[in-house]
Amino acid sequence: MSATIIDGKAFAARIRGEVAAHVARLKADHGITPGLAVVLVGEDPASQVYVRSKGKQTVEAGMKSVEHKLDVDTSEEALLALVEELNADPTIHGILVQLPLPKHMNEDLVINAIDPAKDVDGFHISNVGLLGTGQKSMVPCTPLGSLMMLRDHHGSLSGLDAVVIGRSNIVGKPMAQLLLKDSCTVTIAHSRTKDLAEVVRRADIVVAAVGRPEMVPGDWIKPGATVIDVGINRIERDGKPKLVGDVDFASAAEVAGAITPVPGGVGPMTIACLLANTLTACCRANGLPEPEGLTA
Repeated sequence: MSATIIDGKAFAARIRGEVAAHVARLKADHGITPGLAVVLVGEDPASQVYVRSKGKQTVEAGMKSVEHKLDVDTSEEALLALVEELNADPTIHGILVQLPLPKHMNEDLVINAIDPAKDVDGFHISNVGLLGTGQKSMVPCTPLGSLMMLRDHHGSLSGLDAVVIGRSNIVGKPMAQLLLKDSCTVTIAHSRTKDLAEVVRRADIVVAAVGRPEMVPGDWIKPGATVIDVGINRIERDGKPKLVGDVDFASAAEVAGAITPVPGGVGPMTIACLLANTLTACCRANGLPEPEGLTA
């Protein structure tokens, strides 16, 4: 068996196109432009590249893009004051503080200072609680993108057995909540799970989000299962740098029914869903219908 490759780049381009079309209608019909503010503290190279990409795609979708770049020694009080200013700005519908923050800042304190309605990362404790109790919330972008791809491939997820490998607050836990909401039977597994291979072999859906290069081999995968590989790991192979996922792609693709590649799978969906979340936040703020197919 050779798995269907789930093309995250193409899917993300489609999502961005739908967002742009909805933004154009908002401007034409209501005179409203969704606004996204991104705050970067320090000069982490990976964060800088990511922030540039976010800004570029925000503008391409027709949205207002605002970037605040702060020195690494900026005080926590100054950052919190900026967040408060953005909370009060009616032209800003989404606020994202790029993580990680410098060590002298309390990440939880900063994230929870963001207005939950503008928390397009879905990390605020209020949004975490709303998602966990099945209520309307802002949903973290990577799990949302993974869910969109699963729905697109399967249609209904009802009754399917899903295993999420990884229990992080950013991916593992919210992913499990989203799958439960779509009526999957969900197991959260992790590095200390007993007989992890046997747990994974039962799954119709495997979401790997543990951060270990090629941890999941093909013989852990149930024939025909759908594999969503969230991992992005930099390794050296044959003396050259290489990006790999948490799943051994070559062996898993021989068994799975469908699989996301790394790179080009889940990764491109993260920024696409950030734009979708900003659009959703804008619609909610203005009492307008939410965009269909772009929310959980």
